[in-house]
Amino acid sequence: MNSKILIEAIGYTGSALVLVSFLMVSVVKLRIVNSIGSIIFTIYAFIIHSYPTAIMNLCLVLINIYYLIKMSNTGDNAREYDLVKSSKDDPMLRYTIERQKDDIEKCFPGTTLDFKDANVAYLVCHKGAPAGVFIGSKKEDGVIDILLDYCTPEYRDFSIGQYLFTQLRNEGVTSLTFSGPDSNHREYLEKNGFTKSGNCYLKML
Repeated sequence: MNSKILIEAIGYTGSALVLVSFLMVSVVKLRIVNSIGSIIFTIYAFIIHSYPTAIMNLCLVLINIYYLIKMSNTGDNAREYDLVKSSKDDPMLRYTIERQKDDIEKCFPGTTLDFKDANVAYLVCHKGAPAGVFIGSKKEDGVIDILLDYCTPEYRDFSIGQYLFTQLRNEGVTSLTFSGPDSNHREYLEKNGFTKSGNCYLKML
């Protein structure tokens, strides 16, 4: 491979990653992939001596890093979220579930949405808008069997889980179990400290 083809490949790779990043729903993933693409494109721009393009992409990298650091700050996330105690029949909770029904069924294939055994429910809101739904069956010893722990695609950076589980501890919950479908949920569970025990996942609070 001659140097000209290699240089062009670098440019195309950077451009492709920048474009692909805008297809991502998660803001965190968007900024990470966009940063990688911008770094590659910055290198390409310096190689071809296109300094305005290099400076612009370098600035994009710095902006992405700034916001990624800001979003990774758990304290900031905690101030942005609100935990709203609800019930399985609450109109807003039912509206949120119905509105996100297709995505919920995609995330938890085979799950039922009637939640007849539920006796606890919460909405996690971001600036007043529902961003997550938590429904469970709470036992007398403070254990909650999770029936649904869902967040909308825009907030799938694990920050809602970190916030939610801290708040549940303050609500007197001692541990959580989850025995639903995990094919699309395993990474979230593992990132938030659940360990697999038999056919279910367990998290002590």
